[in-house]
Amino acid sequence: MSTLSESRGRIVETRENGSSILWTYVPEMPTEDRRHSLPWLAVLAWPYDGSSRNGMPSLEVNESMLKLEDVLGKIERHDFCVEAYRRVGGGRREFVFYLADREQFLAELNSRTAGHERYPIDINFYRDESWSELQELIDDLGVA
Repeated sequence: MSTLSESRGRIVETRENGSSILWTYVPEMPTEDRRHSLPWLAVLAWPYDGSSRNGMPSLEVNESMLKLEDVLGKIERHDFCVEAYRRVGGGRREFVFYLADREQFLAELNSRTAGHERYPIDINFYRDESWSELQELIDDLGVA
């Protein structure tokens, strides 16, 4: 495992089934009030063929992923939608956010991606007021 600091947090590399997995996250938990104001965890999962490139996406697929990442960055707002982490590798890319409102998130995502090619993603929502998903990631990666 290797860790690099960046302006938005940390990038950590792990290995899974022989493939590199890159995690990007901020290794700090927000205040309890902030966690309760954003109680929904949204996981946007993009499976891809990771059989080559050490489990990483092809350049073409990665370009599409970066377009979606740009859209998600425009939806992100302090009081509405905050990124928890991203991961890529092993044939799967995930964008994970904490949200105030699921329906509003989907409406903004659909509005901002109108005219784009359909993204091959699955979106799942979970209630996680304590932000246990992020805390588990922080604990698992061993960064306090």
